[in-house]
Amino acid sequence: MNFTIQNVLIATNDAYTTTDVQVVAGKISAIASNLDVVGTAVNGENKLLLPGFVNAHTHSSEMWQRGIMSVLPLELWLAELYDFAPLDTEKVYLSALGTAVETLLSGGTSVVDHLVLIPGQELETIATAVRAYREIGIRAFIAPLIQDESLTAGIPSGETERNHEPYFRSTADTLAIIEEAVRQFHRPEEGVNILVAPTGIQLCSDALFTGCIELSDRYNLCRHSHLLETKAQEKLAQEKYGCSAVEHLKRLGYLSDRTSLAHCVWLNDIDIEILAATQSTVVHNPLSNLRLGSGIAPILKYRQAGVNVTFGCDGASSNDSQDLLEAIKIGSILHNTTDRDYQHWITPRQSVEMAALGGAKALNMVDKIGSLTVGKQADLVLYDLTSLSLLPRTDPIGLLVLGRPTNAVDSAWVNGKQIVVAGKVNSINVDELRQKLFQRSQWDTQRKSQTVAEIEAHYRTVMGL
Repeated sequence: MNFTIQNVLIATNDAYTTTDVQVVAGKISAIASNLDVVGTAVNGENKLLLPGFVNAHTHSSEMWQRGIMSVLPLELWLAELYDFAPLDTEKVYLSALGTAVETLLSGGTSVVDHLVLIPGQELETIATAVRAYREIGIRAFIAPLIQDESLTAGIPSGETERNHEPYFRSTADTLAIIEEAVRQFHRPEEGVNILVAPTGIQLCSDALFTGCIELSDRYNLCRHSHLLETKAQEKLAQEKYGCSAVEHLKRLGYLSDRTSLAHCVWLNDIDIEILAATQSTVVHNPLSNLRLGSGIAPILKYRQAGVNVTFGCDGASSNDSQDLLEAIKIGSILHNTTDRDYQHWITPRQSVEMAALGGAKALNMVDKIGSLTVGKQADLVLYDLTSLSLLPRTDPIGLLVLGRPTNAVDSAWVNGKQIVVAGKVNSINVDELRQKLFQRSQWDTQRKSQTVAEIEAHYRTVMGL
């Protein structure tokens, strides 16, 4: 785990410099010119070194339905997803590997997996994802997706009286599963972290949120959730609480500097002030927000208010990929249309900082990863600046963020261990993974969701369509 990257390009405050970077025992030990080689010498000539990015919100098992999900808003989309989502642990394993590979080859060294659990096999599901991420070597933040209310409870009632089927598992049993998962699998020093992760206000009771707060405080866990992804969720919060979802979560005590919140599309100015005051993080998922018609999150307002923002791919059937560089690009330039004052627009360097350091802040890891700093763990990515997609030579970070880089990642290390070598993931057999993904799936072009048919009329009515 000792190596020295020689003559590599790194970003300074407003320019670049060529230097050496030395890694000892998995940590950055020196950054300077003409360092003595410690361990293996790595040729950094014509390469750019950046801290690894964080894929700060995804659902790995959605990979099995990418490319086929209907063009629907989230509430109906979820109904279709669940109708065709039967999983087994082998599928969980393969899709976690696939998510990790795509994340690594697009600059990510950490992934937050809001993991869908197989009913009745919850701990086995988590164990399977842990096994996959350990094998590949990516830094994993596994956030088991939990709820205690049924799917139809996530749609506003409007003027109608509606009864919802009880959820199949009690709140207490759900919390017990998460606590057991923490005991069995939470190993931060080994690169595996468990988060508390209620899916969101739309499908979770206050009891589930407060139980997660208690577990988070007792075991020093980060917190994760969806928040106000859709206009329907904004309406639902008013029905349930008589106030915004952000105000309600603040009253419960769920918001903190260890809390990351995916989407955050439908927040008002008071909500934004609350996120800034509580030091909560917004995870921007621009591609799924566009894919599902959820809206454009007010990211520039968040940044101006001092809210920490980072990027996520979201699940691979609402995106439909795990290309983190693509999410960063779209998530940056999309907002040039939301504010005419170009001085507020996100620059490529700011995008890179949001993806790396912003992700580290979201996960309470800012003292360990997220920047090229002596003493931090060596979660590093080396980009080949001779790659055709990064030529001709102009601004390396501009090319990386604003272009469409392909085959640009030359090497990647997590905690000083090299996982990507010469553009290929070397910790698993990727060709074998491709074959298994192919064999376990089939071409499919038409299908109909029974649940969508049952709830669509009410959804259209309550949403004024």
